[in-house]
Amino acid sequence: MSTPQVTIYTKFTCGFCARAKRLLDEKGVEYTEHDITMGGPKRDEMQSRAPGARTVPQIFVGDTHVGGSDELAALEREGKLDALLAG
Repeated sequence: MSTPQVTIYTKFTCGFCARAKRLLDEKGVEYTEHDITMGGPKRDEMQSRAPGARTVPQIFVGDTHVGGSDELAALEREGKLDALLAG
């Protein structure tokens, strides 16, 4: 079984984005980052994957929408993040 792909949509100079990436980096998680500062097709992709989401970061583990930095940190505090990342 392979681990799910982690995708994070970010914007330049976003402190919440930096915090989420730092947590993932500390856990040794590889992720794909899409900078949507200037909009474009990746912003549209984010909004189609997370309807109603207008803030960044938006984090996905596989097809699971985690939410933002606060939700990612909450999963870590609750001890649920590792299981989600393991698939």
